[in-house]
Amino acid sequence: MKTINIIRYSIIAIFLVIVSSCEKDLQPFSSKSDEFALATPADLQLATYGAYARLKTPEYPLELFWSSIYASDEVALSGQTTNPIWNTYNYTHLPNTFNTEYFWRDAYKAIYSSNKIIEKITDGTSPLLDQLKGENLYLRAMSHFFLVRFFGRPYPQGAGENPGIPYKDNTLDDLPYRNTVKEVYDFIIRDLLKAAELMTVSKNSCYASKETCYALLSRIYQYKEDNVNAIKYANMVIDSKRYKLVETQAFKTYFIPVPENNPETIFALRHVPVDNRFKSAIGNQFYNSPVGSTGYAETYASQTLVDLLLKYPEDVRNSFIEPQREANGTMKMRGLVPKYYMNKYNWQDGIANLCSPVIFRLAEMYLIRAEVNAKLGNDQLAIDDVNIIRKRAGLSGTALYTVDDLKGHDSVLSVVLEENYLEFFIEGHRTFDLFRNNRPMIRAYTGWHGTDHFNFRVEPTSPRVIFYIPEREIIANPNLTQNP
Repeated sequence: MKTINIIRYSIIAIFLVIVSSCEKDLQPFSSKSDEFALATPADLQLATYGAYARLKTPEYPLELFWSSIYASDEVALSGQTTNPIWNTYNYTHLPNTFNTEYFWRDAYKAIYSSNKIIEKITDGTSPLLDQLKGENLYLRAMSHFFLVRFFGRPYPQGAGENPGIPYKDNTLDDLPYRNTVKEVYDFIIRDLLKAAELMTVSKNSCYASKETCYALLSRIYQYKEDNVNAIKYANMVIDSKRYKLVETQAFKTYFIPVPENNPETIFALRHVPVDNRFKSAIGNQFYNSPVGSTGYAETYASQTLVDLLLKYPEDVRNSFIEPQREANGTMKMRGLVPKYYMNKYNWQDGIANLCSPVIFRLAEMYLIRAEVNAKLGNDQLAIDDVNIIRKRAGLSGTALYTVDDLKGHDSVLSVVLEENYLEFFIEGHRTFDLFRNNRPMIRAYTGWHGTDHFNFRVEPTSPRVIFYIPEREIIANPNLTQNP
């Protein structure tokens, strides 16, 4: 199974129901042929659960988030490692590293699984089947989006005409060429619009719904700088009233409750205790429990991030970093790097390394709207939305922005991007926010980067702001061209 053109995966799944409709131990089951396994609506429902299961394999969420986080200025790697996160962190990507290979493989497995179900359902057969087809269209669109972010250049560079990834809307064995970034974005948009049209059930945040489609549409229009549509779909999520920002005190523990009980979460990759990855979990490098050894905790919050958070001690987002101190109160260090743990991927169900990674939450819709308004010159509207997020974080008075007081920032857009940084650190946004806005990645803090482990800068035009296509895919499919 070296490339997407020779994938032959059976996608039917059987499930152990644990507590709720969200809590299923999703296990692939391959004893039935597709023709027999997908014969009835009940089969297609089970197969759809299996499509969701594809998104929580051991490697998929880990590489999805690590490949975003380690390329950012949110973290400081405190020493050398043989893990390919070293190359991601230092922008020395290689064509044959297992992290990108695993992510490519698992993303296309997920796409194939959804395609098998989509091909079996004719529009209008029944509301149930329309709903299932819509959910799979959303899952297919989301997987394509994550792929094109990693392997295709930011949309504004070349107006989307740079090579992207092959989009797959079928289960044929073929040797696909790389579609352009624009073609992939257009394909994703078509899928999401169709999915939103088909889905009529407002499921919880473990599953796709109209609002998950609108959230992804808002983000993808933001990425391609279609400002009108980015605001349109952000408003559709906000105005749906299905979600609300978590209150200030509750926000301190935002990532601990299960996502279906969190009123702000729009979509998350639901994990249950049986999915606990222990020291292979997303948070293993960022956190270690004070009782026992639950993680490696060798990557810490960057000094840049810490300084911004601590500028306002009352900001409850400080709860997501935990300074490690000696008995005398001085900071613990690993090498020259201060130990600031980050706990956004820990303690769901009381388990140190268990989490359900959040893909979309309502705060993002406000900050998408703020970014777009800043670009349209609607400064007051942008500032208003930024202050909504800051007030939720417990800030008030002079800690809030006004159009006449940007607190040293050179533009309202810079205000918005910094608020994104504070609100979503290590949630997988920062790297893309900078490069798609033609801004460099700057690390002027101690970490295992650069020639002096202090000064490090990556321009948005660098070839390495994207990953190489996995080498084994290039070998298996001669129609795939490599990134320079």
